[in-house]
Amino acid sequence: MSQETIFTKIINREIPADIIYEDEQSLAFKDINPQAPFHVLIIPKTPIATINDISEEHAPLVGHLYVVAAKLAKQFGFSDDGFRVVMNCNDHGGQTVYHIHLHMLAGKEMGWPPYQDKKKQNI
Repeated sequence: MSQETIFTKIINREIPADIIYEDEQSLAFKDINPQAPFHVLIIPKTPIATINDISEEHAPLVGHLYVVAAKLAKQFGFSDDGFRVVMNCNDHGGQTVYHIHLHMLAGKEMGWPPYQDKKKQNI
């Protein structure tokens, strides 16, 4: 990935974010447009544009993002009640920033399927 994204700027502290977790490989911060009482983005510090760009060498890093989600769930008290983790891919998948990231949502009961608009749902 050669383009700098808003997430790169957050990692580099060029723009502010409400960071709740950081380690050598990843960063987690509150989503600016929360869809649940607890909504954070967990991003790798290594830029990978989409799920389609994940290679075998990225497997430990992507797995680490889920480890971070589990840590945050325990830290913030959501591990027992549950939470949702989502990664979108490309336009039709709802991806708006081309730097992979997990959306971690918690603090309320989640419905399924998450997408309810039957007019647009051509599955």
